[in-house]
Amino acid sequence: MEFLSVRKNEDIAYVTLQNPREFNALSLKLLQELDSFLQEVTEKREVKVVVIEGSTKAFCSGHSLREIENMSAHEVLKLFQTCQLLMRRIREIPQIVISKVEGVAVAAGCQLVAISDMAVASENARFGTPGINSGLFCSTPAVFLSRNIGRKKAAEMLFTGNLISAREALELGLVNKVVPPNMLDEETEKLAKDVTKQSLNIIEIGKRMFYQQLNMEDFQALNYATEVIALNSKHPDAVEGIRAFFEKRTPVWNDKLTTRI
Repeated sequence: MEFLSVRKNEDIAYVTLQNPREFNALSLKLLQELDSFLQEVTEKREVKVVVIEGSTKAFCSGHSLREIENMSAHEVLKLFQTCQLLMRRIREIPQIVISKVEGVAVAAGCQLVAISDMAVASENARFGTPGINSGLFCSTPAVFLSRNIGRKKAAEMLFTGNLISAREALELGLVNKVVPPNMLDEETEKLAKDVTKQSLNIIEIGKRMFYQQLNMEDFQALNYATEVIALNSKHPDAVEGIRAFFEKRTPVWNDKLTTRI
């Protein structure tokens, strides 16, 4: 791959964005490579967590304005449709996606953090949606940003273009943890490993359920959750997990099994 590098550590895949000349901008080629990789991860089911990382200076600077400037309107639409497909892929793959953020995460880079299931940030990280400063309002980043943090703060970020600190991002709920730069690798891996001890099948069931219920009315959501947990209880991994609980042993998951509920 030209714009990504991948390494694996047991049940964790680390994907590093590599577009250094544009601070890891989400070029069309990078978007396509990342989407293709996530599709492969879904099919192979060899990992339970995908960690997306950038560089010390930049996690991701968003879309490439240089690329957009040289595109026709139709080509720009294709670029953003490709990004939309990637966002949906992140949401729908069975694995948990964690953004590991050092440096700046702005515009679609901030969107990437917001769509991720979890995020860990260095104290040096900064977040923002500064597109408006260049006359290009961050319409697509606004979707998931406004679903992560409160409306008033989202509006402030979108209409001023100002950056916020990692600590403020934590307080607003955009990231899960903020740690010193020298502990970013360790703390991200620790969070990932807290997930990888679980069954991939149950992670998949839970991830789908979690996002489906978010936009439902309370008791519509509870009705849906009731159906899911009843079916979940008879999944082979749930049967094994309950048996292991009573037998006081570590459960043995069958992660290659793909029984959907």
